[in-house]
Amino acid sequence: MKMLRAVPLFCLTLFVGAPTFAFDLVGTDHQATVFICPDEPECVRLAVDDLLSDVQKITSKQLAIVPSLEEASADCVVVGSVMQPGSLAALKRFDSSVDELQGKWEAYRVTTASSEVGPGPVKNCLLIAGSDERGTMFAIYAFIEQYLGVDPMYFWTDRQPARRDTLSWSKVDIVGKPPTFRYRGWFLNDEDLLTEWHLDGGRRDIDYAYYHLVTSPKASPHVFEALLRLQYNLVIPASFVDIRNPNEERLIEEATRRGLFVTMHHIEPLGVSGFGFLNYYRDRGENVPFSFTRHPEKFEAIWRDYAARWAKYGDRVIWQLGLRGIADRPVWVSDPKAPKTDEGRGKLISDAMALQWEIVRNVDPRPNPPATTTLWMEGASLHNAGHLKFPPGVAVIFSDNSPGWKLQDDFYNVEREPKRNYGVYYHQQLWGTGPHLTQALSPQKIHSIFKLAVDRGSNYYAIMNVGNVREFALGVDAGARMLRDFNAFDPDAYFSDWCQQRFGPAAKPAERCYRKLFASYVDPQTNRRRRLDGETRHAGTRFLESLAKQAKGQETLRISDPKAIRRELARTQAQREAVEQAGKEADNVLGQLQGQDRVFFENNFVAQQQILLGILEWLENSYRAGLALNDGDRKQGIQHLDKALDGMQRVRDAKALASRGDKWENWYRGDKKMNLPAAEALTRRLAETLRNEGN
Repeated sequence: MKMLRAVPLFCLTLFVGAPTFAFDLVGTDHQATVFICPDEPECVRLAVDDLLSDVQKITSKQLAIVPSLEEASADCVVVGSVMQPGSLAALKRFDSSVDELQGKWEAYRVTTASSEVGPGPVKNCLLIAGSDERGTMFAIYAFIEQYLGVDPMYFWTDRQPARRDTLSWSKVDIVGKPPTFRYRGWFLNDEDLLTEWHLDGGRRDIDYAYYHLVTSPKASPHVFEALLRLQYNLVIPASFVDIRNPNEERLIEEATRRGLFVTMHHIEPLGVSGFGFLNYYRDRGENVPFSFTRHPEKFEAIWRDYAARWAKYGDRVIWQLGLRGIADRPVWVSDPKAPKTDEGRGKLISDAMALQWEIVRNVDPRPNPPATTTLWMEGASLHNAGHLKFPPGVAVIFSDNSPGWKLQDDFYNVEREPKRNYGVYYHQQLWGTGPHLTQALSPQKIHSIFKLAVDRGSNYYAIMNVGNVREFALGVDAGARMLRDFNAFDPDAYFSDWCQQRFGPAAKPAERCYRKLFASYVDPQTNRRRRLDGETRHAGTRFLESLAKQAKGQETLRISDPKAIRRELARTQAQREAVEQAGKEADNVLGQLQGQDRVFFENNFVAQQQILLGILEWLENSYRAGLALNDGDRKQGIQHLDKALDGMQRVRDAKALASRGDKWENWYRGDKKMNLPAAEALTRRLAETLRNEGN
């Protein structure tokens, strides 16, 4: 079924029959009360708190929670999960059809009922019923979005709902089916902006250039809230989480308290990264090398310890199995004693997973504890060659090729085992190649990848790498809709609706801006992907570093292959022109917008387009400078380097645009992955060296 253009939501809202009464959540002189069945868990109560908070933002009225239906007002909201006996009994007093939710995964129903079937003082009832606790939470958030008009990403998009004096409906009816993907979530990876936006999250002990701070409690709750409002149910809360550090364990506690499942980075089997391993034994006064081949007993000991620590979060844990090296590298990079053949390496990893699975079965009392192994980099290659053996009951998670353009070969080539679950690890963000500071994947591209997963029955699990979240507001919103109900998702209709809701009269030109920006990443002549922001930065710094090595004392600088650089220059210029074209209508859009709609377009489109344009201008002029220097024209080379610095000034102006106001102040303080300030400094030093050498 195609998604209706006017309703880009999780579920189709149905209005059935003639209205017989009005349900007043907030009336002109009264407001409804809220009854939460006593046996509901804390996560449901926290979702109800969000409902109450949103109603207060919209109307300035505070709804009261009552301890029993007998103390309710004439209009009452009743919230409960049918898996809880007390909740089921209370819900069935108003609507016996909630029985249909029993035994389903994250299904829900939101409906109104009249006084004819209600007990006590209740005359009109709004029933919010879920098949389980997450179904109930998602029912609450579906109602909030569809009927209160609250953007699930409101914190990250700065979009507040419209003010209203009353909230009243003649009929409410929302049906949420079980989701297409059972587990759906985010991996907060390469989260450099998040971790240094506020500096009060606590420190991490990690021998690495990044991740020395933990995401602040001023930011992390908003991440988990957005996940739930979008009806995701899973999170990897940071890169290289070490549960022994209370600052990092706080992220796990916050996520599980909200009702999210938590799992681990693919470099952290049972929660143990290479960094965590080295710290663990150092703290015990032992110098143990990271070598499973030499010290399997040390790995077993730490895996058992960490598994026991994670197991206290009970049925909220999804285990990760595998064996990788330090800093997200193959295990043989960290362990020189590892086998040299692919067959031997596959057996080593398979043996580790078998041991890990035995540990999981010892600490996790669930009959079938959910567990995955993520086939990233060498895992995909070994799997494709048939060298990996997985324990029964462990789901196999395929990965893309890092920038989100295609899936690895094993996804297509490996025959699925009939009783095994499969899923996908997908990058909306990835440091190294990118995207990182600028979004690059359209809803259409994301949909095309997950369609492959659905068509091949690999829809048990989907984890999306979303970096610092804010830059990818469109992608994470689109991902939520398609993973929840894939058959109802039409990416083109969704995209148009997304623009219409946010940009109103400027929706059409705004949509053209976004579409042109996404199209700029593909060469129309060859259909090859062009450089992402991280690739652009890497290409420029490598090139300038090669020039800087020659700069001192050299009259003429030489490029080893000028023809290749001219080809790269032509490619970069063409991409820069395409990105420039994407912004041609931006002023037209801005002229039609005001308030929060204008601010969002500036932050989500204009700033990102200008960052990408700036680093492409920088790379283009760096190439021009190198070619001029290669021809012996130092003066022109310096002029081009100055133009490259102009590109970096454009980047700084764009960052300033997206970090206006108290809320977003210091958003780019943690730019240590792309590290554009360092690239700018390198350019400036080279220009100054050339000027000084020329005097």
